[in-house]
Amino acid sequence: MKHCCEEMNVHANFKCDLHSNPFECPDKIVIYDEDDNDYGLIIHDGGSASIGITYCPWCGSKL
Repeated sequence: MKHCCEEMNVHANFKCDLHSNPFECPDKIVIYDEDDNDYGLIIHDGGSASIGITYCPWCGSKL
C-alpha cells in the first residue's frame, strides 16, 4: 500500500525476515491496520500494544 510519504511507506510496509510477529521485531515501529485504516506506534514492551496516531511523524500529513 502507498502511504503519505516515503518514510511512512518504508515503516508501515516493513517486513522483518527474522520475526513473523511485528510486535517482536525491534525494527518495526509503525503498525498499519488495513481493515480500519489505522496507524499506530508499536510499544516494544513484550506485549502487543500500540499508540494510535493521526498524523505522520515524518511529514506531518493527516493519516
